[in-house]
Amino acid sequence: MAETIYDLIILGGGPAGYNAAERAAHAGMKTLLFEERALGGVCLNEGCIPTKTLLYSAKILDYAHHGEAYGVTVTGASLDHAKVVDRKDKVVKTLVSGVGAKMRGAGVTVVTSTAKITGKSASGFAVEADGKTYEAKKLLVCTGSEAVVPPIPGLRESYAGGLAVTNREILDLRTAPGRIVVVGGGVIGLEMASYFCSIGSEVTVVEMLDKIAGPTEAEISKILQKNYEKRGVKFILGAKVTAVNGKPGDGVVSYEKDGKGASVACDLVLVSTGRRARTRDIGLEEVGVQLNRGAVVTDERCRTSVPGIWAAGDVNGRIMLAHTAYREGEVAVSDMLGRADRVDYRAIPSVIYTNPEVGSVGETVESAKKAGIDAEEATLSLRYSGRYVAENEGGDGIVKVVYGKEHREILGVHMIGSYASEIIYGAAAMVAKKQRVSDVEKLVFPHPTVCEVIREAMFSIE
Repeated sequence: MAETIYDLIILGGGPAGYNAAERAAHAGMKTLLFEERALGGVCLNEGCIPTKTLLYSAKILDYAHHGEAYGVTVTGASLDHAKVVDRKDKVVKTLVSGVGAKMRGAGVTVVTSTAKITGKSASGFAVEADGKTYEAKKLLVCTGSEAVVPPIPGLRESYAGGLAVTNREILDLRTAPGRIVVVGGGVIGLEMASYFCSIGSEVTVVEMLDKIAGPTEAEISKILQKNYEKRGVKFILGAKVTAVNGKPGDGVVSYEKDGKGASVACDLVLVSTGRRARTRDIGLEEVGVQLNRGAVVTDERCRTSVPGIWAAGDVNGRIMLAHTAYREGEVAVSDMLGRADRVDYRAIPSVIYTNPEVGSVGETVESAKKAGIDAEEATLSLRYSGRYVAENEGGDGIVKVVYGKEHREILGVHMIGSYASEIIYGAAAMVAKKQRVSDVEKLVFPHPTVCEVIREAMFSIE
């Protein structure tokens, strides 16, 4: 029998879990949070923050190497990859400590252990960890996701031998590979391709689809690929990897394209073929939580099929982004407290933090039409922005505004270029508030900024 009964037990201390824990505790709920590794989850320890730390160092190096176009000559600029990794570790340690301080400040009990739901109890639900039983009236499942390991011949052996790595291991490398093959042209793969290309590695990306960046709008995807290729990244699209063999420093990735076999030599292989919800061995079957393709099924209030159990973050497989997880955790707690709230999945922005950056939110014309929405788009070059021209010699960025044909409501905004990551939140507000083209035309944007191109795009709509 449990010694202490909690109002809420949360499984997983990533963005969804720790944010929800703080919100719940501040609302007066006695909250227990389980995290088996380190607070912050994949985002803080193996994803969002570590990769951005590396990419910022690469951006500084890029500025140094290409300063002549701006009248600045830097001689002998170089990057010490080991020092970059050291700084990454320092940044992560600082932020993980900050999350821990938040939990303590909110009065959240944190247990560093693997936890498993063992069933229902008189109080609500029972959870076991390290031989102890804990009980709570409500549960929030935030166990996140894990890298997909595709069934490619030789891949598991390559993992064991060190030739192949996932996003977790690559962030701890002390020496940059001379030649790296990235299997998968999604966001994680592209960001790492960008970093290693900037610091001098020979980078090849092998992708099954005929375009990079997954669901990114097609024209923006092409512009991004063009920019990568200018920097030296090689792309093999529409190709299926058939084998990975060798050892670190002497590896081979075999693939099939257009019915023909080929291969590329490498020193390291980054496997970045997506992520899947982490739902195994946490006891969901003990209480009958419904899954779909391994992910927890939730509604817009983050409720699962079992009353009293919610799920937030990557574990529900809806939109695997840290900021989605934050919001879902908040909505779950609001629902527990009887407050009206919901997640608006139409207005979740996404970003690729490469150089140039990509920012997207809402529908593309193609996705709108698939949803039965009569939509049109307006495209405008970022060169309509004086600041963009001043700061981007030869820049080819664009912004696309997708709008409903009948009512001219803003359905989506997609852009590639400097500051896209910082601008896209404003576009997300336009989509969330269902603003019309005429509404945005009346907004005053600061000048000179890159974001004012969004307003100019509105005026280009006839």
